[in-house]
Amino acid sequence: MEKTKKDYFTGQQTDLARYAKALGHPVRIAILQLLNSQSCCYHGDMAEELPIAKSTLSQHLNELKDAGLIQGTITPPTVKYCINRENWIIAKTLMNDLLK
Repeated sequence: MEKTKKDYFTGQQTDLARYAKALGHPVRIAILQLLNSQSCCYHGDMAEELPIAKSTLSQHLNELKDAGLIQGTITPPTVKYCINRENWIIAKTLMNDLLK
């Protein structure tokens, strides 16, 4: 059976690339810093802290959520976001291993 490009990369390399892509925008870094300094934060509160439109904030939150770095709890009409501590530790470990 012929190998595909996907077969050449380890799961750790794929995970690290996913985390790095999610970290690739200054707004997302600011979001993570804000969430890391608190236990959780509501979408509306973040919109007041960051100088971007709510719709743009939602897109950045979705990127971070898709990468597994944050998690959201929907309590209509609000959404509360927190750092996904388990994946946060994995991401930090992978980054540290890369940057040794």
